[in-house]
Amino acid sequence: MKVFSIGLFGLLLFISSAHAGILINSTRVIYPAESSEVTLGMINNATTPRLIQSWIDDGDADASPGKISVPFVVTPPISRINPGQGQSLRISFIGGNVPTDRESVFWLNILEIQPKPGVKTNATDSYLKFSVRSRLKIFYRPEGLTGSPNGAASTLSWHLIQNGNDYKLECVNPSAYNVSISEVRFIDEAENADNKNNGMCPAKGSKLFRVNKPVASVASKIVFITINDLGGFKKNEADYRR
Repeated sequence: MKVFSIGLFGLLLFISSAHAGILINSTRVIYPAESSEVTLGMINNATTPRLIQSWIDDGDADASPGKISVPFVVTPPISRINPGQGQSLRISFIGGNVPTDRESVFWLNILEIQPKPGVKTNATDSYLKFSVRSRLKIFYRPEGLTGSPNGAASTLSWHLIQNGNDYKLECVNPSAYNVSISEVRFIDEAENADNKNNGMCPAKGSKLFRVNKPVASVASKIVFITINDLGGFKKNEADYRR
């Protein structure tokens, strides 16, 4: 899940979701094709009301909500949540041209807008107002797919690609399920909590992950951490070819 804060002068800042007043009860949305709708819960953990705007995009984070065409609707698109109160978003598939042999990925945007301060000490007082935007993946899962989401990681194959001093691991995913990965490293490397080498290996597709130079005599395997439907993490090991 990615979280943004838009502050003074329109400056875009990355902040932790802990700074947001709205708590979302999941880090991703799984939409089985046989469902008429799925719901996502939120609660306002702040001491002031929050205005929430919600919309879905197809991967372009900068697209204007009014110009996006996706096969989903989210309701309510705008809502107010008082302190300590909750709100459910309903996501419905309205039909469209999506693959039936693999998962498709869309993004749910939740924009949290803080209220203006109620009191100013004088007319010249200024204030800083933040809006926090969260983006969650929506995995649209057709019926009858072969394999399973939990088994998809074991089908991945890995290939080390070197271009001068630049090293990348190509992940190839033959399965029908997208595999979210929070970290990729060689087995001889120490676990790195700040590792930014993450992403998603798409269903029936591939992705490149930048890695450090391997130690030839030791790095016979790689370690990669996957994220499941519930947001849990699993450590995996795999061979790779050069």
